[in-house]
Amino acid sequence: MKIQLWCDDLVMRFKLEAAWNEAGATMLKKNSSETPSCIVIDLAGRNALANIAELRARHPQVDLIAFAPEFDAELFAAAEEAGATDLAARGSVVERVSRRLRRTV
Repeated sequence: MKIQLWCDDLVMRFKLEAAWNEAGATMLKKNSSETPSCIVIDLAGRNALANIAELRARHPQVDLIAFAPEFDAELFAAAEEAGATDLAARGSVVERVSRRLRRTV
């Protein structure tokens, strides 16, 4: 599974990448020309909703998981409207993506 992660928080990014690398995923850089299997985007990041809309237009068939530090109904609704296919709290995003990874193995 190829995961493209959009996260400005370096500590969180390191934690997520380490967990998914250990589980066997390939992490793609933001500017990669490869098509990801899954895109994960932090809603706390800069221009997150605009990035979701742009990524959805570029990769209409790819799962796009948006996560936030805590549950925020309005923010999650805006993320879905922008094109997110799944939503998660920050504490559960590792497992949410890892489940998808296990299904592909």
